[in-house]
Amino acid sequence: MTFRSPRAVLAPVVAAALIALLPPTPAHAQSQATGPELASFGRRPVATFSIVARDPATGELGVAVQSHWFSVGPIVPFAQAGVGAVATQSFVDPSYGPLGLALMKAGRSAPDALAGLLLADEHPEVRQVAMIDAQGRVDAHTGEDAIIAAGHHVGENYSVQANMMESATVWPAMAEAFERTEGDLASRMLAALKAAQAEGGDIRGRQSAALIVVSGTPAGLPWVDRIFDLRIEDAPHPLEELDRLLHLARAYREMNAGDEAMTTNDVTAAVNHYNTASEMEPDNAEMVYWAAVTLASEGRVEEALPRFRRAFAASTNWAVLTARLPEANLLPDDPDLLEAIFSVEGGEAGRVEWRRLAELGLMSGP
Repeated sequence: MTFRSPRAVLAPVVAAALIALLPPTPAHAQSQATGPELASFGRRPVATFSIVARDPATGELGVAVQSHWFSVGPIVPFAQAGVGAVATQSFVDPSYGPLGLALMKAGRSAPDALAGLLLADEHPEVRQVAMIDAQGRVDAHTGEDAIIAAGHHVGENYSVQANMMESATVWPAMAEAFERTEGDLASRMLAALKAAQAEGGDIRGRQSAALIVVSGTPAGLPWVDRIFDLRIEDAPHPLEELDRLLHLARAYREMNAGDEAMTTNDVTAAVNHYNTASEMEPDNAEMVYWAAVTLASEGRVEEALPRFRRAFAASTNWAVLTARLPEANLLPDDPDLLEAIFSVEGGEAGRVEWRRLAELGLMSGP
């Protein structure tokens, strides 16, 4: 094998390959640019293990990855709702991500997109790439010069791949864990990563991780289509931290659903979502607090007061904030209501703020 510096693998995937593979259009016929601005992409030696997958029940697409490399999230996982998902690693060329997605969006299957980009790459022997499209067509490539232990397994609606592993049992364990785990796509992909680490994972250790899940029914709005987009940049145990953030993200999705319910004046649904969130994260004062505000605004004061007490116990600033909400029309400017709220333990700071605002003429006073 010819030696090459990890930082000197020069021949990238060229954007001309993308133009060549896309269906012909007048614009393409007129311009077949292949200059350095299209042919030069950064490369980094990112050895890692990852999974690309699709949930056939929901159509969701996802990528999850862990590596002994700082901030793996921006350069390995790529996904677009209704299009596909890509993991690019080993002597990584991040351009496989956006180019692969562009080809799949133009109608190419994931296997065809991967094959085309590998043909255009002068050094496919050092790449490891997996792609899956919105129809569940999937393929992977492990170059012959990827650092051992290296390999991949393509299954139904998923592919797992790894390089520079402690053991060749890593990717089979990932496949088994993904197939046997119940739950949504994020849970199953995280289970695959945990299985890889249990087999020894990256021979160098662990440092960063990332998980992306996009919707199976794209709205065309990235902030809506991205169900989860989590990154651990640098941590001693990135998968444990990823697990924690995934749980927190689920709770905040309940908060968002509560906010959406309030926009349609469905108070019962909103409170249910807020309560679910606060049950998932019982130490999160904000989740408890906004459930209290919603209940109080709807006249359900007795239900709200214990929640205010919990929030004020975490910080009296929540009581101060409460005094400011009527001016923003987020709580009724009702002296009896405010007196009840500020009478709970920890509420005195709110009463002080209430008086101050009344003196400024911003609201009625106590």
